[in-house]
Amino acid sequence: NYEFSTSNPMWRAAFDVIEIMPLVTVDYSGGTIITDWYSDSKAPNESFKFTIRFLSSEIRADSVRVIVHRKVCGEKTACVVKRISQNSKLENFIRSEIIKKAAALDKETKSGKKKKKEKKKKKEKKGFLGFGKDKK
Repeated sequence: NYEFSTSNPMWRAAFDVIEIMPLVTVDYSGGTIITDWYSDSKAPNESFKFTIRFLSSEIRADSVRVIVHRKVCGEKTACVVKRISQNSKLENFIRSEIIKKAAALDKETKSGKKKKKEKKKKKEKKGFLGFGKDKK
C-alpha cells in the first residue's frame, strides 16, 4: 500500500519538475502521471510526452520510472513517434531531478514537523497565555 498523494514528496516533486507540461492522466492510486505532447517554440516540429510511474514511495532512483516519447513532424510528411531509448540522458535527467526535489521536500517537511513539535512543547510549558502551569 503506497502513499500516492499530495503529502508524498516523490509525487509532489514530479509535479514541480514537469510543471510546464500539460497533463493527460494523473492516477494517484496507480502512481502514474502521463503528460500530453509538449513542444517548445524553438523546435515547433518536435514534441515530447512523459510517462512517470512510481514503483515505491521511497526516495530512491529505482522508485520512479520515466518513459519519454518523441514526436517529430515534417511540414509535408506524417509525424513519427518513437520512444527515446531506455535510460536516455533525458529520462535520467528527469528521474534525477525528481529524486533531488523529493529529498529536499522531505527534508523541509521533517524540519517543519520538528519545529512544530518544539513550538508545541514551549506552548505546553507556558500553558494558556502563560497561565495555568505550575512553576517548578
